[in-house]
Amino acid sequence: MTQYFHIHPDNPQPRLIRQAAEIIHAGGIVALPTDSSYALVCHLDDKGAVDRLRRIRGVDEKHHLTLLCRDLSEIATYARVDNKQYRLLKAATPGPYTFILEATREVPRRLSHPSRKTIGLRVPENTIALALLQELGQALIGTTLIPAGNDTPLNDPDEIRDTLQRQVELVVDGGSCGLEPTTVVDLTGDGPQVLRQGRGEIALFA
Repeated sequence: MTQYFHIHPDNPQPRLIRQAAEIIHAGGIVALPTDSSYALVCHLDDKGAVDRLRRIRGVDEKHHLTLLCRDLSEIATYARVDNKQYRLLKAATPGPYTFILEATREVPRRLSHPSRKTIGLRVPENTIALALLQELGQALIGTTLIPAGNDTPLNDPDEIRDTLQRQVELVVDGGSCGLEPTTVVDLTGDGPQVLRQGRGEIALFA
C-alpha cells in the first residue's frame, strides 16, 4: 500500500522525515520533490529496490541513475574530484545540475556506467530532499519521475499517487515542482561538456 505524506516545503516535519527514512531503509521506493522535478529515490545499497526503480522508469542498466548527495564533501566520497572540478562543483551546488564524474570504489559496480566507470551526482536545492538525505546520513539513488511509456515527468502529487499506487511505498507531497530536468554536465574530459541543458544555467561552464 502506498503511503502519502504532506511535508511542508520550507519547514519539513522531523517526524515525517524520520518515517520516510525508515521506509527507505526497509527497501521502499519514495517519490520525492527536488529542485528540478519529482524524482524516484531508494537506498544506495538495496539492489532489489534499484531494480524495481528501473522497472518503474522502464530503463535498463545502461541508463545512468543519479546519486543525490547532501553536500560537496559527500560527492567526493563517491567520485574522484580534482581541484578544477571541485571549484566548478562548489560554484554550482546545491542546484539543478547533474555532474558526470569518475566513480570511486564506494559506488556499487552495478550503479556506475558499465564501460566508462562513471556516475552522475547532484546536490538538490530542495529543503525536503536535503532533510531526508541528512536523516539518512548517506546518498540516495534517484531518477526523474517519468513512468514507463511517458515522455514528461509527473508533477502533481495526487497524480503521482494515482499512477504509482502499489508500485512505490511512499509519495511525498511537497507541493508542485518544475517539469524541467537538471542540466547534465560531463566533467570527465579536459573541460566541462554540457550534455543536456535543463533548468540549471550553463554560463558557469562556458
